[in-house]
Amino acid sequence: MSAGDLFLQQVLNGLTLGFVYALIALGYTMVYGIIQLINFAHGEVFMVGAYAGLTVLLMIGGQGSAAGLVAALGAAAVVCLLLGLAIERVAYRPLRSAPKLSALISAIGVSFILQNAVMLVYGAQDRYVPAALPASGWKFGAVTVTPMQAVIFGVSIALMVGLQALVYGTRLGRNMRATAQDPLAARLMGISVERVIASTFAIGSALAGIGGVLFGTYYSTINFHDGYLTGLKAFTAAVLGGIGNVPGALLGGVLLGLLEGLAAGYLSAQWKNVVAFAVLVLVLLLRPRGLLGERVAERA
Repeated sequence: MSAGDLFLQQVLNGLTLGFVYALIALGYTMVYGIIQLINFAHGEVFMVGAYAGLTVLLMIGGQGSAAGLVAALGAAAVVCLLLGLAIERVAYRPLRSAPKLSALISAIGVSFILQNAVMLVYGAQDRYVPAALPASGWKFGAVTVTPMQAVIFGVSIALMVGLQALVYGTRLGRNMRATAQDPLAARLMGISVERVIASTFAIGSALAGIGGVLFGTYYSTINFHDGYLTGLKAFTAAVLGGIGNVPGALLGGVLLGLLEGLAAGYLSAQWKNVVAFAVLVLVLLLRPRGLLGERVAERA
């Protein structure tokens, strides 16, 4: 493979990973935009989504089946939506008026609970995820686009466009932006702030669950630890784009995925994590508000 072909293939691989990061980063950025809380259990929600998708694929024998993939995506979205509602109701709502440190500790506790629960149910070893689509792809010169990569691009873009439409074109989205800007004024206007916050957790968690299925079917293996590292990288993507900024989550995810893909191609796979967290440090030092730098509240 020539140098140019290697570059294009790694760009494609990086974009694939970047869109998955973006789906997870949306959950971080939406919750922060509404209540200024970093939900560090969000990575584990992504991991639960991956295992929910695996369970459905194994139950219905969905290997090599587009219908099996659709069923896995739908099941993961529902499971993680309900999980997000439960986490918000049990672990965060009682601490709404407590110091931020209390909510942070609660988030870390939920993260460990979910990790260990999945480990006890599915085991500590890596689990193989059956291929939901054929491995053969479309060749463009020396670069190959697989069906799974095409699905990741299509599903991610559709969900992000849909989320933008929801935030800026629906009553719920208007209530979200009002709550982000001034929760007290939103209450006085008759908006159910608690319902808005719960909806935000639910939507972000459903997106993370879908991202978990896409991640698992693309890489073919999942582990109960995946949520920790992938969640941290998605958080890095959210900070890179501008925490609280929905388009920033997409930008940050794509850029981080590209950097990891190029690092893996030109250095080694071991260096991609170094690159990811070096980016986080540099962004916090040089541009702490991120590349786009706006919060949802400022755009309401």
